[in-house]
Formats: sequence, structure tokens, C-alpha cells
Amino acid sequence: MIGVSGVGISLAAGSFQVPSVDEFMPPEILFQGTPFALNRIIIVRLIATAVLLLVLGITASRAKLIPGRWQGAVEWLIEFVRDNIVYQIMGELRGRQYVPMITTLFMTIFVFNLCGIIPGLNIAATASITMPLLFAIWAFAQYWIAAAKGKGLGKFLKDELLPSGVPWPIYIILVPMQLLDLVLIRPFSLTIRLFANMISGHILVALCFAATQFFLIDAANKAFIGLGAVTFVGGFIMTLFEAFVAAIQAFIFATLSAVYINMSYPE
Repeated sequence: MIGVSGVGISLAAGSFQVPSVDEFMPPEILFQGTPFALNRIIIVRLIATAVLLLVLGITASRAKLIPGRWQGAVEWLIEFVRDNIVYQIMGELRGRQYVPMITTLFMTIFVFNLCGIIPGLNIAATASITMPLLFAIWAFAQYWIAAAKGKGLGKFLKDELLPSGVPWPIYIILVPMQLLDLVLIRPFSLTIRLFANMISGHILVALCFAATQFFLIDAANKAFIGLGAVTFVGGFIMTLFEAFVAAIQAFIFATLSAVYINMSYPE
């Protein structure tokens, strides 16, 4: 049994077992049977969070008026989220209060996603549905809070569930559909988009490198060595692609969160 990108691959007796989604639900390895039980993904989340807080804390404590390269890179990342996501969608006046939240979402998801290609961690901290769901709930809590402040909760629900200009018999179908969309479909789609992308990417990387080991080491027929070289190159390319996907998924999640919150305002 070997571990590739957080997925267990069995190659006993020359057989090749394809990894499944079930292997992204590892068993508890610390404090089993208690409310504080930890599995591998939770430990990776704790490590990634500690590293992120440590890096940002040290950067802030050593910040200078004329930034060095590292401080400049961190400031550029924060400004990118502020200017190209929050202000672009909400405008500066309204968006200013949401810059800390959206920046936190972007940076946390990005770092959590990158854990899948970091040696020693080898699994994304977003590779189980719990973390993406928590991020989505946070975004939609802000959505409802903004709606309650901007319109009042009653008027907001009336505008969303009973749009003007619709014949009244249509409301019988429209109201439950709109309510389902507000309460379930939007946060669920935000969750699944991140969760599914991270799982599918890691399975592809795992398949490539598992096939590489099988063709180069475990297969009895040495004619498969060429295929092993191909799958190795494919695994390397997929690893680079995973880094790209980690950034893109963080950007998409942060952007959609800002869009949803902005939709709750009166205009």
C-alpha cells in the first residue's frame, strides 16, 4: 500500500487498484472516540492554518514603509483581492467592509487547496465537504445579514419570492423554487464546486503516479516502461495543473461570495 496525493493505492502482487472517492475520508488517527478526534485531513487543516497565520503575523510585524520583496508580494495579493474582486463587484464604498472577509476566504482556500501538492501533506484541506460547506455558510450568513440591513428581511423575502409582473398562479410554483434556491441550491452549489474540483484533481494525479509505479516497478512485462514514462510526465503536468486549479477555485469562490452578498442590496 502506497500513498499518492493523499490517496491509498494498492499494488500487491502486480495488481492495480484504482483509487476511489472513499479514500478521501480517512479514519481517525488521534483522540479516537472523542469529540476532538482528528483524521489526516483535519490535521492538514490545522497545520495549514498555523502556517498561514504565522507567515502573515511575521509579515505584519516586520512591515516597513518601503516594502521588501516578500512584504510586497503579500501586499500585492491583498490588493489583488481588494481591487479585482471586492471593489470590482461591490464598489469601494460598500466593498470596504467586506475586504477582510473575502481576503480571508481567498487566502485560506488557496492555501488549503495547495496542501494537495505539498510533500508531506499530500491532500487538500478542502478535500472533504465540511470545509467548503463552512465557507459557503459564512458567505450566505453575510448575504442574509446584508439583506436584512439593506431592505429588511420581510421586504427582501417578498422581492425574492414574489417578483413583480408574474401572474399570480405562477407563484404556486415559483415561491417554493425561489425559496429552495435561496436556502439550499446557492450555498450547496458553492460548496460542491470547490469540493468536487479538488477531489477530481487529486484522483487524476494519484492515478498518474500510481500507474507510473505500476508500469515501471510492479508490472512483470518490461514493455510497459514506455507507458510508465508517459504517466510520469502526465502526473507532473497534472500536479502543475492542480496548483493552477488551487488558485482558480479560490478566486471563483471569493468572487461568487462577493456577487451573492452584493445581490442582497436593494438596488
